[in-house]
Amino acid sequence: MALSPLNAISPIDGRYRSKVEKLKDYFSEEALIKYRVLVEIEYFIALCELPLPQLASVDHSIFEDLRNIYKNFTAIDASAIKEIEKVTNHDVKAVEYFIKDKFDALELSAYKEFIHFGLTSQDINNTAIPLSIKDAMNDVYVPEYFELLEKIEGLAKDWEAIPMLARTHGQPASPTRLGKEISVFAVRMREQFNLLNDVPSAAKFGGATGNFNAHKVAYPNIDWKAFGTKFVQEKLGLQHSFPTTQIEHYDHAAALFDGLKRINTIIIDLDRDIWTYVSMDYFKQKIKAGEVGSSAMPHKVNPIDFENSEGNLGIANAIFEHLSAKLPISRLQRDLTDSTVLRNVGVPFGHTIIGFKSTVKGLGKLLLNEPKFAQDLENNWAVVAEAIQTILRRESYPNPYEALKGLTRTNEAITQSSISNFIDTLEVSEAIKTELKAITPSNYTGI
Repeated sequence: MALSPLNAISPIDGRYRSKVEKLKDYFSEEALIKYRVLVEIEYFIALCELPLPQLASVDHSIFEDLRNIYKNFTAIDASAIKEIEKVTNHDVKAVEYFIKDKFDALELSAYKEFIHFGLTSQDINNTAIPLSIKDAMNDVYVPEYFELLEKIEGLAKDWEAIPMLARTHGQPASPTRLGKEISVFAVRMREQFNLLNDVPSAAKFGGATGNFNAHKVAYPNIDWKAFGTKFVQEKLGLQHSFPTTQIEHYDHAAALFDGLKRINTIIIDLDRDIWTYVSMDYFKQKIKAGEVGSSAMPHKVNPIDFENSEGNLGIANAIFEHLSAKLPISRLQRDLTDSTVLRNVGVPFGHTIIGFKSTVKGLGKLLLNEPKFAQDLENNWAVVAEAIQTILRRESYPNPYEALKGLTRTNEAITQSSISNFIDTLEVSEAIKTELKAITPSNYTGI
């Protein structure tokens, strides 16, 4: 049975497939196989360029034909490798045999034993996977991240002058501005993204236990460490981890996943705040013809996009958390647990992209309900007490905090009139009284 949105087990490959389609080029089984082929081909070319004595006669003009093996890689090629794997029961060895067949077709049979020369499967996996993650970050994640960031920054600018009652502990607090509160999230996102850029895309490349044993015994006079570093860093654009065990130690990958998790957490925080503002009637939502908010209550327009985002980002974070906690741990020189969990690396990326898209969609549906903002400010004149007591402190007025506390902590309504009457009782100059009476919940918003 062919995979379809209706029979897929994962919602990433089912319900949400259209939102994450691009990720298949980096995290699918076919993509992993293609990246393995890429690494094997580039490694062989690097050996020719060294050159190894037995490869000195290879015509360098054939390199482009070799590169076309992965550049023109198709689903048919991937299926052919999977058929070979049924015999080998080893996925990387199947790639090696596939390339050997291609060498026969290119009349390079004399050189095909130098495919995968001196390597273990993790030299391939631990270069192919970080390369695929790096490409996915650049090609998919970063554009989606900036679309969301720019949407948030745009709303922060649009709403920069909107005064708003702040709430600390859920209670009325010193007023703020809506645009400033939104800009907080934009700044947090940018700062965490900058940290992401400092995380290297690291790869292991060093033979069966990381020591270039096989390389050294075959060619003792070659500086294999220098070769490995040049290959990984100049050919593949990754950072060469050395020394290692048989596998990459994944510390940098863990840092990347933790960084992605922090960005997701910031967006969850935004989702929850906007959801709350919707519940407070600060925002209405654009209504789309034909949509249903509730199967029972016709009036409802639910903030479902922010809920969808929160849920998907939560799943992403749970998996990122497991990856970052588990991958740097491996028994002795290696066990297989890293390979097992790495096969899921595309899953948190998928849920992250779904979350980003949902937040963007939700933000695009918001309609500012300015009268509600004004109403809440007008109903909470007590919040100017901080301003009044601060000016009284400036003027060395005795016990200003206590005086305002007595006025405002009575469970009685505080209005503009009661504030004004209180100011009139203060033993200060008329100029100070005028200054105090000019303060309102709408203009007491700081910088």
